[in-house]
Amino acid sequence: MAWYQRYRGPTAARITVRFLVVINVVLVAACVNAAGALNGAPIGTGYWLAMCALLCANGVWHAWASVRSHSYSPGVITGVLVYVPLAVYAYPAILRTEKISVGSAVIAALIGVSYPVWSALYHRGLGQRS
Repeated sequence: MAWYQRYRGPTAARITVRFLVVINVVLVAACVNAAGALNGAPIGTGYWLAMCALLCANGVWHAWASVRSHSYSPGVITGVLVYVPLAVYAYPAILRTEKISVGSAVIAALIGVSYPVWSALYHRGLGQRS
């Protein structure tokens, strides 16, 4: 939390321990749910690929934030060593099974990588109700 508050500055006022716990519990639950949905149905496969893309985008963001801040970002090691390779492996492997179309895989990727955009908007206060 301290690193993120230093990195984001005044826009990090919304970051609390409760927020970090909730967002990470939701992420783990979504990943477990996606793994359970990976039953061969296109919607489950798309969900899994969207989660892979979300995790990959998060890993890339942590790496970028570490470089930009010249400091260690918690999450960068997991992101770079687990999340990015997971997506790099999962997309071609799943596409080879033909259980999902290329177009649907692209949509899943766009949904997944949109997370940093929504997160940035939220932290800039655009998600705040007036």
